[in-house]
Amino acid sequence: MRLRAEMSAAADPAKAPGMQAYMKSTMPYYGINSPDVKAICTKVFADHPFPSCGEWRAAILELWRGAHYREERYAAMRLIALKRHRECVTPELMPMLEEMIVTGAWWDYVDELAHVVGDLLHSHRKEMRPIMRAWSQDPNLWKRRVSIICQILFKRDTDLELLYANIKPNLADRDFFIRKAIGWALRAYAWTDPKEVARYVQEHEGELSGLSRREALKNMKARPETLGERFGDPGGSDPGEATSSAARASRMRKRAAQELNPEMGRLGAEDPSSAFRSRL
Repeated sequence: MRLRAEMSAAADPAKAPGMQAYMKSTMPYYGINSPDVKAICTKVFADHPFPSCGEWRAAILELWRGAHYREERYAAMRLIALKRHRECVTPELMPMLEEMIVTGAWWDYVDELAHVVGDLLHSHRKEMRPIMRAWSQDPNLWKRRVSIICQILFKRDTDLELLYANIKPNLADRDFFIRKAIGWALRAYAWTDPKEVARYVQEHEGELSGLSRREALKNMKARPETLGERFGDPGGSDPGEATSSAARASRMRKRAAQELNPEMGRLGAEDPSSAFRSRL
């Protein structure tokens, strides 16, 4: 495939080991930065359009299953996102997405694919809602993570009943990626309705992990009146909160670093599972 030839030509062996170590990946890297991966994909995909949804899907699966370098799987996900194939993104794509989520089994793949699942949920709620309910109770933690975070970008269109229902069976889970997902999903909705998220956190105080709770309430710091209501301070004051913009920026940088580092600490599965292939 021409895409692999282009990536091989752009490879940087000096960068590749560091990228692989950073992502804790068993699959090696070419050593190509994200902007260059995007440029290669844009060029190759423009020169080789796919006349049918079947050919488009086959190309995605060939890239994914045949990948020897992680950037090839990033290319497969970019191919899914191409606007000219938007009509191909229907619930019939779910077996393929499920395979990619389960065999990818690491946050850089899964969180990107969660947006595709979210798009399907947004446009095909009747078909997708039962699938997300089932995924929320699946033994596979990555499918459960997707069921929780797939509405991250929905804002006022968030199906709260579905979100809470998908969180519920995972409240006792001790896995970092599930606890983080719960807090992340709640925090995203807090931009739309902070009082509702504060209410939910208070109601489930004894069930939410400390990580989920902290994540859920992060955005509240921009809304002191909501924090005040949440913690019983009618004035909404927070004496320990620094007021200078420099202090706030410093805290944001520290929090970002704390959020990033734990996600690098575990090894994701890389081996495709043949169990999914017969279903596609």
